[in-house]
This record gives sequence, C-alpha cells and structure tokens, in this order.
Amino acid sequence: MNLEHIAERFRRFAVRECRGSSDLYEQLSLAIAQDEELLRLASAARSGQPVPNLLFGAVHYLLSKGYDHELREFYASLTKAPRAPQQAFPHFRDFCFLYRDEITVLLTEKLVQTNEVRRCGYLYPSFCWIYRLAKKPLSLIEIGTSAGLQLAWDRYKYSYGSHKTYGNPHSSVFIASEIRGGHMPYLLAESPPVAERIGIDLHVNDLQNEEDQLWMQALIWPEHTERRELFQKAAQCLQDVPVRLHEGDGIALLPSIAAAVPSDTALCIFHTHVANQMPEDAKRKLLEHIDAIGKKRDVFHLYNNINDWRLQLDYFIDRKKYARVVAETDGHGRWFCWELR
Repeated sequence: MNLEHIAERFRRFAVRECRGSSDLYEQLSLAIAQDEELLRLASAARSGQPVPNLLFGAVHYLLSKGYDHELREFYASLTKAPRAPQQAFPHFRDFCFLYRDEITVLLTEKLVQTNEVRRCGYLYPSFCWIYRLAKKPLSLIEIGTSAGLQLAWDRYKYSYGSHKTYGNPHSSVFIASEIRGGHMPYLLAESPPVAERIGIDLHVNDLQNEEDQLWMQALIWPEHTERRELFQKAAQCLQDVPVRLHEGDGIALLPSIAAAVPSDTALCIFHTHVANQMPEDAKRKLLEHIDAIGKKRDVFHLYNNINDWRLQLDYFIDRKKYARVVAETDGHGRWFCWELR
C-alpha cells in the first residue's frame, strides 16, 4: 500500500471514528499519519484490512498479554488511572519498534473481527420489520460472523430511550441505543422467532479459545468499558444458543448454504461493517448471488458499506426486488437514525 494512502486512512480514522470516542486513538492516529517509519510498519497489514484498527489491536493485544512497557499506563483497559493521551505517542512509537517483529506477525496473520454487540440495537428493529413483512420464522446467515455474537440478537434485551424494553426481558445482555431523528422504528415487545443461525467467516473465532477471545477483546478500544462488558456477557449468552459456524469464503459458500435453508422460513442474509474489507469484485459477486437466490425464493439482505455507509435492505418477495435504506448508524451502535417506513 502507498504510504500516503495509509497516512490518509489514519487521519480519517482519527477524525471520523475516534473523535469524541477515543482520545487515545485520536491522538495516536494523527501522530502516526506523520511518521513514515510507523506507516511502513502498518503497511504489513494484509490487503483489505482496516489498517488503523489492526495496528491498534495488535499493540493492545501484546499489552494485554503482559508485555511490559510504560505504554500500558495510557490504556484505560489496563490501568485504573490512565495518563493523558497527549503524552502517549513517544511511548507508543518505542513499543512498536521494540516489538516490531511480534507486531508484524499479527498484522500479517490477524483479521479485524470486532463482533460489535451493540450493533444489535439497530439489527433488532430491522429484523422486527422483516418479520412483519415475511410472517415466517427467520433463518439467519451472517457473513463475517467472527464468533457469532450478532446471531444471538433475539436473546438480548433492548432499550431506546424510555423505560420500555424489548426483546428478551430476562437477558443479562442489555443494549441501550439512542434513536435520533423524528422516526421511530417498528418494534416488537418480544423477539421475532428464529429458526436457524448460520455464520460464515474466513476465520471463526472460538470463544472457548483464550487466544481468540483475547484478540477480540484487544480490538475493543481501551476507553470502551461498556463494550467490553457487553462482549463478555454476550459471549456467555452464546454458550446456550444453537449456532452453526462455517469457516471459509462467505461469498463462495453462500449459494450452497442458502439452498439448504428450509423454504417455510424467511431467509435473512446480513453483515455489518464487513463489506468495507471486500474488494469491489467480491461485492459484485455477493449481490449477484443475492439476485440469483431471489429468483428462486424470498430473501432479505441487510448490510452496509457496499454502496455507502448507511444500513440498507434489499429483498425479493415473489421474485420482485425492492431496495430500501434502513438507517444511518453509528459504527459502534450507540445511536441510529431510522429511515425505513
């Protein structure tokens, strides 16, 4: 990758994603964007990966494993009283070059697989809307499933700015999300019925594997205590949820897996913040597969980051295609602006 292109990705990451959410990563991103040696290190990331997330995840992972360095004093996930983020960059730089070899291995081998549980806050009304339309139990296929935590969205409890809750009222996983704008989504008091849960990923993370779980937690930003708590509770919840996880290319495997889904259920194919890692030809192939499936049966495709960053729904009913914008969403699911009516 061209170093200036990588530098621009760090600048964009700082302003669009970190500002107001992670002071530490904002400060580090802006400084990395001006440091040629660190940009060269970051260029070891495999093609298609979000480079800033991957580099920060690699460093956080090593610190979480106990690598001893003064840098850990700036991480709210590793110390109770973190130091000011404005002072962190020299220590971050030193850590990166002290452990250059270990970081390079992680950049070339690991994938950014966040499994952001709070995104289920906007998935819940999306699937409520689909269920109202389909009037059948839902069969879920998630592309880029990681460990499958979003496949259990119906087992979680939700709140949208009032005392009223939705979903599973007894769940230990409680997701609060803000609805912005003037439109309320269609919300069922209790979760729609789910018939099947199928996840596909190039690498399926095993939550019983300590290394996999440590990597997934390292991808959560240091200040985001609530995200870590939600992840841990959802991981515990998933132990009691029947899911089928397939390791491989989700786009290539999709036609055969979809063909085996019972016809008396509503086929729902979904993915969040995964298509931004797909090359353009892979995106086209995915949409071609959806169109081909839609010629044979009703299908619902819920996604973002193919046409633009908004959450969108393409669906076929009686072989007729519809395309709708569902919502504008925050990357971590803290809020969404509902558009589907």
